[in-house]
This record gives sequence, C-alpha cells and structure tokens, in this order.
Amino acid sequence: MEALFSGLVGIFFAVALYLMMSKRIVRVLLGIAILGNAVNLLLFTTGRLTAAVPPIIPEGSETLAAGAANPLPQALILTAIVISFSFFCFLLVLTYRAYQDLGTDDTDEMRVAEPENPPLPPMGY
Repeated sequence: MEALFSGLVGIFFAVALYLMMSKRIVRVLLGIAILGNAVNLLLFTTGRLTAAVPPIIPEGSETLAAGAANPLPQALILTAIVISFSFFCFLLVLTYRAYQDLGTDDTDEMRVAEPENPPLPPMGY
C-alpha cells in the first residue's frame, strides 16, 4: 500500500511543479494547492498505513502497540492543512488584487503592464 501512495505522491509533486512553472497565476495557485496536498500525503505515508491498530495507547500500557500507526505525522498533517489553506487564501487575494490593478493574469504581461488605477501621490504637509 505504501508503494501505491509513494507513486501518488510523486505524481502530485510532478503535477504541482509543472503547474507552478506556468505563466498564468491561476495555474500557479492550483500548483501550490496540489503541492500542499502532496506534502500532506507524504507525511501521512511516512506514519505507516495501517487500519488494524489505531494510534491509541491501551489502558495499562505505556507505549503504542508494535503495529500501530505513528500519531506524530497525523498531528503534523492537521497543522499543515491549516497553514497551506491560509497560505493559499493569502495568495488568492493577492492574485485577485493584482488582476484588478493590472487587468491580466499572465506573468509576462504583468511585468510591463501599468496599473489601471495608479497610486495617489503622497500628501505633503
């Protein structure tokens, strides 16, 4: 089962890198979202994929059972989901604002485009 998930992680990373090298910002955003999911799946795979023994310490014992899944990657995934979602939302708002100002989502055109609403000059006192 781990081999299947390892292959899936590799495909996710390849697709994410391909999308992140695009000239369109929306594709870059999708690549970042897929990269976050690839990292989460990688962490999940490293914690052993077992359905038989949950990562709970039985009563009267001080350690996990021998075949139990590792709970640390599962806790890291919860944190990584929150961080990747907030990062994606920040980039989405940043992209939307850049599209409003520049009128394009092509990175080559963004370099030479002038803002539709130029900034106001500073007020002197």
